[in-house]
Formats: sequence, C-alpha cells, structure tokens
Amino acid sequence: MSAAANDSPARLIAIDWGTSNFRAFLVDRESGKCLDSRRSEAGLRSLSSAEFPHYCAAQVGDWREEGGAASGAKEEGGAASGAKSVPIYLAGMVGSKRGWSEAPQLDLPVSATDLAAHVVAAPGVDNAWIVPGVKIVAAEHVDVMRGEEIQAFGALSLCATREALCCLPGTHSKWARLADAQLVDFTAAMTGELYHAVRFHTLPGEPARESAEFDAAAFDQGLEAAGHPAGILHALFEARSRHLYAGLASEQVGSYLSGVTIGSEVLSQRRIHPQAGEVILVGSSTLNALYRRAMTAVGFGVREIDSDQATLAGLCALAERHGH
Repeated sequence: MSAAANDSPARLIAIDWGTSNFRAFLVDRESGKCLDSRRSEAGLRSLSSAEFPHYCAAQVGDWREEGGAASGAKEEGGAASGAKSVPIYLAGMVGSKRGWSEAPQLDLPVSATDLAAHVVAAPGVDNAWIVPGVKIVAAEHVDVMRGEEIQAFGALSLCATREALCCLPGTHSKWARLADAQLVDFTAAMTGELYHAVRFHTLPGEPARESAEFDAAAFDQGLEAAGHPAGILHALFEARSRHLYAGLASEQVGSYLSGVTIGSEVLSQRRIHPQAGEVILVGSSTLNALYRRAMTAVGFGVREIDSDQATLAGLCALAERHGH
C-alpha cells in the first residue's frame, strides 16, 4: 500500500542508534531514497535514559513536518500547516535495557511483518517507534540481535529474493539465514571487539598499538593461521612469535590480527554452511573489503550491500507493514 493510499506521510525518518553511534536518515517512502542524513558519536554510552527523547528531537525536529526539510513549506514556528508528523523508526541497541526504552526480542522465525506488529512507542516523542530485536534461546544455542535484523530484511528487499545467507560485520558480527522471507537462524561473533581487545590490551598486540596502513600479505598470513588445528587462541599468539622470529613487522601486526579474527569467523561459517554459494555482505566499504577477501579465500561468492542502504530498505519495508 502506498503512503498516499493509507494517508501516511510520504516520508519517514529512519534511525540506527547503537552503542557508539547515532545515524539518522530522512527517507522518501515511495522510492526509498535518502533525502538527508545526520550522524554523530552520541551512542548509548554517551547518553542517559532521560536524554534520549531530547537528543532525538534536537537531531530530527526540522524533518518532522511533511514538506518542511526539502521544500521549505513551513509556517512561522517551524510547522507545516495541516501536516502529519513524519514517523520515526528506530533500530538497534536503542531498544535495549540500556537504551531509550526496551523493545522485545522476538523468537525465530520472524518476518518483517512480525517486527512491525511488535514495535514499541518511544516515550517522549510522538509517532516514534522502536523496532524489536530477535533472539534464540535453545539448549544448544543462545543468541541475541538488535539492529542487524532490519539490515538483513533490507538486503533481502534490495536483492529481490526471499532466501539468503547474510553476513553483517561489525563489533559483534552477525550471520543471518533467511528463508521464505523469514529470519530463521543467526549467529553472533564478537570479532571486532576481540580484535580491539587483543590489539590494545595484550602482549601479542603490543607492536600494533600505533595505527598503520593495511597490509594485504600480513592479513593473508592471518587468514591462513586462522585455520591452524590449535584454533584461534594459538593463531592470535602467533602474532608475537611471528614478530619475533618470522619477519612480521610491527606495522604488519594489526593486519595479521585482523586476518586471524575475521578469518576465524568466516571459516566457522563455511563449516556451518558447507553448501552455501553466495553470501550477501552488508557493511561499510572498509569492512566489506576485508570480509570479501576472507570469504573468497574459503569459496564463498559475495554480493555486497551498503549497510546504510540496507537499513533504509529494511525500515521502509517495516513502515509499510506498520501503516503509520
């Protein structure tokens, strides 16, 4: 149903609000095109619960009246005459206990319609909705996710498919499997956080404290070491051994550690999904390049989707199902 048909505003505001960052997008609902965007480092760590509605309103208040941001059709006082407030949809850790207001984490399988049916009104701001996350609670597997589920559904929409294996790299990377337009399984990996901890807080990472250019040869060494029978704990320690006796220079250690951590993640997923051909890689250009290198090394085909575009497509799909 189009925005005009259900009398909804022709725009929406999509917000991805995580632990470290705030990203807001003004989106045309019909085309999914981003009309404007704002970013900051005001993540959950930098705000108290009481500050969330005020910060959100300050960041997107001028977008909130239909026609206000792009056409300038605003009356004195900042409101467009007779306009309905542009709805806000918020995804990510903003819906956690540490965030603005807790939204549920739904059991799998989950569709975009299920997410839309369980959005939570964000207290303190009208027509603002926090998207639920998802969870797995089973004897053999317990996992949680907030934010990446929206990107996975957005990637599904952008690729015009109902089935996919998605990789969503980051501080806590996620691999999500979708079938019949439902999220049916996922796995989290603390790849980015482990890399940072090893690089800045361990002896093997000591030579990599300073920033250095990416080194492809060292990264590939890390990818190969990730497959060592002794596992990732040994492979990470080899950063020190190789630095001492195998010619791994100080400026290469960071790339080596990146290869080990990303390589271990990707290799594990190759074992979990031995028959998978193509993976939809949803991330930033920097991380996508590293993950593509690791994925092709183990035989995955890769289709890349920008994480911002996936977020917008996912929240637009949810908004159509929510009907505000």
